[in-house]
Amino acid sequence: MGCAWSSATNSDPKVIEKLEAMSTAERTIKAALLIQRWYRRYRAKLEIRRRCYWTIFESLEYAGEQDQMRLYRFFKDLITHMPCDKTSSFASSLALSYHHSFRGKPRFLTEIEEENRELWKETNPNAISIEPTYQGPHIRLPLTAEQLLHARYVLLLLHEARKILRCKPNISVARTTFSRQITVCGDLHGKLDDLLTIFYKNSLPAVDNPYIFNGDFVDRGIQSVEVLLLLIACLLVWPDSVYLNRGNHEDFSVNIRYGFIKEIMFKYTRHATKIIQVTEDVFSWLPLATIIDNKIFVVHGGVADQTDLTKIAKMDRHQLITILQPPLVEGKMTCSKDDWNQVTDILWSDPRPQPGCYTNSVRGGGSFFGPDVTEAFLQRHHLERIIRSHECKPNGFEFTHDDRVLTVFSASNYYAMGTNRAAYVKLLGPKLVNQIVMYVSSRSTANGAVLQRQGYVEMSALKKLKQLIYTSRMLLMEKFQMIDKDNSGKIFISQWCDIMKTVVGLHLPWRLLCPKIAKFDAVTGTVAYESTFEEYTIQNNLAQQNEASLLETLYRSKDTLETIFRFIDKDGSGLISMEEFTDACHLLSQHLGTTMPQEEIEDLAKSIDINKDGFIDFNEFLEAFRLVDKEPSPVSQTRK
Repeated sequence: MGCAWSSATNSDPKVIEKLEAMSTAERTIKAALLIQRWYRRYRAKLEIRRRCYWTIFESLEYAGEQDQMRLYRFFKDLITHMPCDKTSSFASSLALSYHHSFRGKPRFLTEIEEENRELWKETNPNAISIEPTYQGPHIRLPLTAEQLLHARYVLLLLHEARKILRCKPNISVARTTFSRQITVCGDLHGKLDDLLTIFYKNSLPAVDNPYIFNGDFVDRGIQSVEVLLLLIACLLVWPDSVYLNRGNHEDFSVNIRYGFIKEIMFKYTRHATKIIQVTEDVFSWLPLATIIDNKIFVVHGGVADQTDLTKIAKMDRHQLITILQPPLVEGKMTCSKDDWNQVTDILWSDPRPQPGCYTNSVRGGGSFFGPDVTEAFLQRHHLERIIRSHECKPNGFEFTHDDRVLTVFSASNYYAMGTNRAAYVKLLGPKLVNQIVMYVSSRSTANGAVLQRQGYVEMSALKKLKQLIYTSRMLLMEKFQMIDKDNSGKIFISQWCDIMKTVVGLHLPWRLLCPKIAKFDAVTGTVAYESTFEEYTIQNNLAQQNEASLLETLYRSKDTLETIFRFIDKDGSGLISMEEFTDACHLLSQHLGTTMPQEEIEDLAKSIDINKDGFIDFNEFLEAFRLVDKEPSPVSQTRK
């Protein structure tokens, strides 16, 4: 900046004469203005880049949630309309697993007690012996603050928490008459460091330091089990000072896809089934919302134009083992569709600046609600504000709807290292004044320079996007070559952007991203489209060339296929037979509306079975569809 300005002034005699006539103060002011103008442009460019890469992360996340919704609607239709005489062993297994997750039904008191006895009988923690080699803490009930924290103790804590949660109303009531404060935390998503940071900054729960944890304790992070057990331990020690709201990820069907079930199976292999069974039941007993001092409504997602707290307070929340579909028994709903819609809206909805209430097309569930919907809800129920979570925000919080809605998100570095801060809110005094506390649990991220953090974020976002693009390589190449009549290997950037938007299915600033993804010639305005796929390849050396299309299709739907696997694998063994793999692929093809040749599926299944034992475990499955760099880094080459 300084060099360019100096050369410009030296070459113009009039400018030199004008500068000599200026006083020192005038020159200083002019220089300050130039620096300020440059800095504003610099910050504006950084903000554009930040928003661009933030959009990539959000688009990828919401695309996965949409597919999750579609998958469970497909399961419901499949099981509802499947003829009994045509039901394969695979479909029967799927139906049993599926109906298990929708097992809620209206119950009398005697039935509830019988259900409790049956659950205890199947998952009795006392039936699990503690090995002499166990070095962890030992727990005795009742739990006290002095105790420190084996699968036996996990079940013990879950059963004890279940006793407390069953006695809670659908909408908890929190009072600050004595404490004069209360802390609300948003999504934690298995980020134990963030939970410990909150307790370090804000102290442990106590009678004079109550907490509300607003759902999404598990999934995505690698320490979901530890986060859940720590929160449950806090609930047992301070049952009147710790409030746990249900989030959309406290849902068995969501946990299958987003990691919590996998984590339990990995950490508690022998007793995973019992722990999953009790955890699923505990989640269904979590309260749906909390009201603070009859002023603030704390809920995970939000509200809709039809949200009625009177109806929510009266429903049987335990029926809703999963929110992805209405509870069904033998194909019939066991609660009213209105009750199910009420819960879906408060757990899945998001605020928007536009007025009105309409379907949440981004997530595939819940609603978008505008400021008029918020105002009407607050007036109808004589409340002042809404505190919700459910959405990652760059600074961990965001005010919307004339500050009547506050979003709080408590998981830092959510998408990747350096992507976002986390926050919690303390409500102080009789007026419950907001005090926002922001933090980052990773010291390296917190102390890093702005450009360093942003560079890491951009690298992570581009990596995820390029991997997704590669899974559509054959479809993209077909579209590119249809336009490239001369086989020049180049197309105009506008054509490249249109194809990427259509095939990849994400609404991103493709023109801005193009130079980062492919070789772009700014002079001619053309893109060498084959360079779009230069960086990655699918790791499956055993697959035949004619199976490339099938391999890409399966990789593109890897998460969906793994979800189907976990439905099949009820015993948690992690083993899928070759026949089950083939059936799963056929089910996936129905879900996607595509055709997968039987012979290619069988050949690919054999290539995935690395140890040739006749089964596909999840490690073999994931390894078969791993994307790797085509050119190893210098570091990896040196190590070899």
